[in-house]
Amino acid sequence: MTKWWKAVVAVVTVVAAGLVAAVPAQAAAWASSDKWGTWSNGGYTVRNNVWGGGAGPQTIWANSYSNWGVWANHPNTGGVKSYPHSARYIGRRVSAIGSLTSNFNVSRPGSGAYATTYDIWADNNAYEIMIWMNKQGAVGPIGSRQATASVGGHTWDIYRGSNGANAVFSFIRTSNINAGSVDIKAVLNWIRGRGWMGDATVSEVQFGFEITSSSGGLNFASNSFSVSSS
Repeated sequence: MTKWWKAVVAVVTVVAAGLVAAVPAQAAAWASSDKWGTWSNGGYTVRNNVWGGGAGPQTIWANSYSNWGVWANHPNTGGVKSYPHSARYIGRRVSAIGSLTSNFNVSRPGSGAYATTYDIWADNNAYEIMIWMNKQGAVGPIGSRQATASVGGHTWDIYRGSNGANAVFSFIRTSNINAGSVDIKAVLNWIRGRGWMGDATVSEVQFGFEITSSSGGLNFASNSFSVSSS
């Protein structure tokens, strides 16, 4: 093998190693490095959603609304950089929803700073309901702790606050899990029962990774995810 050919092989090997970090082992049905990259599949919308200041590169891939993931390399600084997610539109008032449940299964890194969370929007984004299934690193919810309660199949520390644009209710699971199900309708009823929200119209149920930092490049994946409603 000539020195020239060895050099070419070395370059290809380095490039290939970098790509392994950014995409799944097999070619995905869709991928994007655009910060607003969006893909519709099976009645859901998958979004890269790199919205925070000081963000680094992020590549999203998806085989379906259920099986998707990102490689993200955001610096070790404060503030949320991105919220890649899959979303299903509901478009009904809480009282008109018979049931609203979701299942999930994720693979996530053991470093960085992020939360694996649902983000549920209601009444034209006047209300934001976050349901954290796990968290890693220096991250925390908006507002102040109001209660610890068991609702929707889990026990949560519950926070209430505002981001300046809308009310935020955060349900932080008291221990981390990477797979399970949650009764979202029960969570919404609990909020209504406290008088914090009326019979609001639920727009989207989103699920993904709210990433603050992932220095050096980290992989996040939704192995499966679905929302069921009636």
